[in-house]
Amino acid sequence: MGKTLRVAAIRADMDEKTARRYRRVGRLPSEVKPDRAWRTRPDPFASVWEEVKEKLEVNPCLPRQAGLEAKTLFQYLQRKYPGQFADGQLRTLQRRVKQWRGLYGPPKEVYFPQIHKPGQLCESDFTNMGSLGVTIGGQAFDHLLYHFVLTYSNWETGSICYSESFESLSEGLQGALWKLGGVPRAHKTDKLSAAVQKPNCAEEFTSRYRALLNHYGMEGQKANASSPHENGDVEQSHYRFKDAID
Repeated sequence: MGKTLRVAAIRADMDEKTARRYRRVGRLPSEVKPDRAWRTRPDPFASVWEEVKEKLEVNPCLPRQAGLEAKTLFQYLQRKYPGQFADGQLRTLQRRVKQWRGLYGPPKEVYFPQIHKPGQLCESDFTNMGSLGVTIGGQAFDHLLYHFVLTYSNWETGSICYSESFESLSEGLQGALWKLGGVPRAHKTDKLSAAVQKPNCAEEFTSRYRALLNHYGMEGQKANASSPHENGDVEQSHYRFKDAID
């Protein structure tokens, strides 16, 4: 359709050299490499797979948990059967464990993509900057960052603070709105105690936070507990910002 090889390779999620090879032979990838259902070499874990499977079944990788790592299992096998498994066979076990979890492990948690629209939502959160080892005059500068992000454009700003207090939230949010020069329809935060009430309270948000939202005409939203992906834009911005500083 008039596309260059490079563009076609990118759209097919393929390396350009690989695409050039397929163009040269004039066949599709599925036609070049025939399917096979046999192993090209003996399975080094065949004799211990039942033992591995028992351990996976005891700890099958529960939702939100890492589960028993293939590397941990491999190290266990190396200790129990000295000399039987070479370090280079770890990748083989990792593939076997991944395949087993795909077939017999618990179902994965489903995440639905969030659709963002201009001017609708902003997110904010605090992040601890201590791990970066920032110093001033040779002295450790222990501080937090209040981070504000527009979910549609990923426009962001932030301010230094020293606690996750309401004062820090109020100052950071208002400073961000003034710098932005506008007010989104809604503001989302995680279950920050300075903004969100405890579950047994009748009101969802604290009185001071409600007053702040009302002053700017914003709707309040909160992420569910243990669901950082619901505040994903600002969480990802934390990572990128810290990585850039580091």
